[in-house]
Amino acid sequence: MVTAAQPLVYPLSVRHLGPNWYATVMGTAVVATAGAALAPQVPGLRGVLTGVWALSLVLLLALLTGRAVHWARHRDQARAHLLDPATAPFYGCLAMALLAVGGGALTVGRDWIGLRAAVTLDAALFTAGTLTGLAAAVAVPYLMAVRHRVEPGRATPVWLLPVVAPMVSAAVGPRLVPHLPPGQPRKTLLLVCFALFGLSLLATLLMLPLVFARTLTGGPLPLALTPTLFLVLGPLGQSTTAVGAFADVAPGVVPEPYSAGFGVLAVLYGVPVMGFALLWACLAAAHVLRARRHGMRFSMTWWSFTFPVGTCVTGAEALGRHTGLVAYAGPAVLLYAVLVAAWGTAVVGTLRGLLRGELLAVPAPAPAAPRPVTVRTTSGAVR
Repeated sequence: MVTAAQPLVYPLSVRHLGPNWYATVMGTAVVATAGAALAPQVPGLRGVLTGVWALSLVLLLALLTGRAVHWARHRDQARAHLLDPATAPFYGCLAMALLAVGGGALTVGRDWIGLRAAVTLDAALFTAGTLTGLAAAVAVPYLMAVRHRVEPGRATPVWLLPVVAPMVSAAVGPRLVPHLPPGQPRKTLLLVCFALFGLSLLATLLMLPLVFARTLTGGPLPLALTPTLFLVLGPLGQSTTAVGAFADVAPGVVPEPYSAGFGVLAVLYGVPVMGFALLWACLAAAHVLRARRHGMRFSMTWWSFTFPVGTCVTGAEALGRHTGLVAYAGPAVLLYAVLVAAWGTAVVGTLRGLLRGELLAVPAPAPAAPRPVTVRTTSGAVR
């Protein structure tokens, strides 16, 4: 039980500050970048979005500091996070947080810090995020195979997080291409991003069937994990955004017919993938509505409603740009409204949980026999 005095102590503790908290950075940054892509000419909006990006930068710095203290003072808990199959996949969020803030620097942050500083910051965060994402994409599946001993019947969309991180690199990296010297540097970065796209896409295609099969054969996810169904939208929307970005910068960087080929890929890949994203969004929303009827309460998994939806906004915007169809504008605006509402709800819930001392408190012990509608872990990633 939380007493009246405890909330003054728990929010200051980082012992149970897990890597899942980087989702707050991702969700905040995508509000800025998706809004800038969607409505660049709306008066006053640019300044608001720049402020939201600045908030994501502050959150990133605060969490990097908190996690550094966590590793320095609570190594036992940090090791427990790595050995917990429910928490280890969230290490992909660190890479995506770095990349989301870096990409936002060039999109809207340059209005505040200047173009030169924005390019430098984006280059640094892109490099760090890409290396971290590649490390997570290898290390987490390795731990799942040799230490976690997971079963297919326990697959959740959280398993996608480590392998999706390189896709974020593929989507934000092309923004740096025009700022490199012409010739080999630009071509190399573009093709590196394309390789990261393929790496993440193939890994996702291997992992997604496990998640889909779990939802069909294993019954509904536990209530606290139900929002994570929206994580599947991440690789779908982000990959569509990535192929659109390739097509934007390819002319003059790679020769024909490859330059035109990127334009063809943006449409032939993006249209069916966004179609599947719409299907999955409806399925995930139905599960969430069911979970709410059964008493689902706020937890940090609610941040799953933010970044993945934001990638679908940028994906729809890219398709509208490359197909010339205004039909994509309506869904993009609707999705952005959902994103902003979800972000506001997650922010309020997180602040309330921190003030009450719930989100960073010692996790309650797991029940002896798991129930079909609840889930708890010893690491504190999901409560």
